[in-house]
Amino acid sequence: MFKWAQQQLANVAGTKEPIYGPSAIQSVAVEAETTPYTELTRDDLKWQAMTSTSVETQSFYLMADNGQLGFAQVIYSNVAGIHTTCQFNCKLFSLDASKPHLWCSTQLSNPDFSEDKSSFFADDCALELSEDGTTYTIKSMNDDRAIVNLTVKRAGPGFQAGKTGKTLFGTDLKNPWGTMRHAFWPRCTAEGTISTKEGPVDFKGKAMFVMALQGMKPHHAAAKWNFCDFQGSTYSAVLMNYATPPSYGSTEVTIGGIVKDGEIIMANCKSTVTHTKAKSDSESEWPEPETIKYTWTGTTKDGKPVEATLEGALDQRLDRIDVMAEVPGFVKQIVSSAAGTKPYIYQYYPRQQKLALKVKIDGQEVSEQGSVFAEATFISE
Repeated sequence: MFKWAQQQLANVAGTKEPIYGPSAIQSVAVEAETTPYTELTRDDLKWQAMTSTSVETQSFYLMADNGQLGFAQVIYSNVAGIHTTCQFNCKLFSLDASKPHLWCSTQLSNPDFSEDKSSFFADDCALELSEDGTTYTIKSMNDDRAIVNLTVKRAGPGFQAGKTGKTLFGTDLKNPWGTMRHAFWPRCTAEGTISTKEGPVDFKGKAMFVMALQGMKPHHAAAKWNFCDFQGSTYSAVLMNYATPPSYGSTEVTIGGIVKDGEIIMANCKSTVTHTKAKSDSESEWPEPETIKYTWTGTTKDGKPVEATLEGALDQRLDRIDVMAEVPGFVKQIVSSAAGTKPYIYQYYPRQQKLALKVKIDGQEVSEQGSVFAEATFISE
């Protein structure tokens, strides 16, 4: 999921927008009606490094064969063309409730890009895309609590919804004032380590890569998010869903896809996510999901109907992140009063009862158990 780094939130603190309504947003689903998805090329993975307010991320979700769960991310953020900050984030999830997660977030110095903008560099940090466009190497020595040396290789094709992957925001959609784009490698293999004070953690296993660009203030673009990363022996599935604030008509945008080795089964904007059971979180007062249902509906390249569901209990949450907790007090007041934001991220990794992806292609159904990393994010009403 597109991370709300505390610093980015502080940078973009601002007022609520006027109510423009649903006519001021063009969902990528409009493109997807005629072109459900586009397979990614190397050119689609270039950093845009915009000169206006924006947040751009490349994120890697890691599921090791040994059960370990991890995350690595570069954030490139620009505030009004005046100030650029870059951050390297790394998280090692503790699967033992008695031990804390390891979260490292480091501001990067001297950020730069390769000539073709496909690779990112900073002091003691490199995120490089191979010449053939199939492999990322991720290296960071910015924080000695987590020395990162990983390789993530695409096992199935990547995609973006529609032709461009972009949702547009603005009263003149030919000249939009904001954009939101996501591009996915749902099925990857990973190898390498994240070395901690206790020693190296082996991340040989599966991974998912997501590239995101929010070409506007983040809390103006989305009020709520859902994200699902399913990794099974045959299939990988991704679902990214967000709802805009009322300023854009509380419009929902959902991108979903199912991929296996070497092949996209289907991808489009017709997926759904439902929190089938929720409880009020006493700390945040948000409705924290307890059970969930994701669906995918579409067709294969040769027109065969595809239906898939993934549903069940999320188990005890893995983490709850109060995004405002680290933001300075005066910024917190500006953000929460003026923008009405109260961002919390809930993260899940069901292990007691692993969830199964049921995939029906042309009437033939298979069910595959796998690992699920799920996020539900609440930002504003």
